[in-house]
Amino acid sequence: MKTRRSIAYKGTSDYVNMGGNLIRQPLPTQELDQVDPFLLLHHYKYDVGPYSPGLSLSPHPHRGFEPVTFLFKGEQLHRDSLGNEGVLKAGDVQWMTSGSGIIHDEGPTKDFVGTMEGIQLWVNLPKKFKMTTPKYQDVRAENMPIIPVDKGNGNIKVVTGELNGQQGPASTFTEINAFIANLEAEDQITIPIPSHHQLLVYLLEGETRINDEHTLKLGKLQMLTFNKDGETIMLQANKNSTLLILSGEPIAEKVTSWGPYVMNTQTEIMEALRDYQQGKMGHLY
Repeated sequence: MKTRRSIAYKGTSDYVNMGGNLIRQPLPTQELDQVDPFLLLHHYKYDVGPYSPGLSLSPHPHRGFEPVTFLFKGEQLHRDSLGNEGVLKAGDVQWMTSGSGIIHDEGPTKDFVGTMEGIQLWVNLPKKFKMTTPKYQDVRAENMPIIPVDKGNGNIKVVTGELNGQQGPASTFTEINAFIANLEAEDQITIPIPSHHQLLVYLLEGETRINDEHTLKLGKLQMLTFNKDGETIMLQANKNSTLLILSGEPIAEKVTSWGPYVMNTQTEIMEALRDYQQGKMGHLY
């Protein structure tokens, strides 16, 4: 019988000010720098209307990692210096590899009115892939395998990685599992996790008990990380819930970051700043 993982860290999801907008940031915190290979997790939710345009980011660069957006509510427009442009709908994911450098812009579509909610995740790249050719993956909800829960009516969507023999559509440079759990009250599921993966579970809404030990609840305890001492976790929903489950093979390399760049050394950060200023990451107007 496979053993459950023990819990390593219990985290809230406090608000931070990002350009005048309040967003939740459960990772990083003063207590938790990263969950290798996951570097940052922002959870945003705001209303968009004629007099409240909401969070809209002007064109900005990235290098050395993968910025990933999971959209749960609303419509979001993406443009980048590779010439990609598209609209994410609720349930879609954009998996972008910044690699050697990319400039992108994202925000609500011009005509959208309503609630926007999503997760921005930063996934680190190993040193050997940090300067890889940038790319953009448009991962549509209808292309994600859906795994029914063991007991109940909810499901798990596989964005990338493998669950119960089903492979998610997004490709990655290292072993990554990204699952979206949509659970109804009293649903229960046991999820296998590779024993060598780091693991975190983040609650977006609802209330779910983990391993019969801790209850994730919006505005209270919202994120758990786990020790690498087992092969499963068990989720039991007390209320209808949405959760993001992330596991990955640790990269175990030095991380040096500054703003939108994630590299291995300070010299590489300075090179990224210079290359952006010289237009080597392209242009976006």
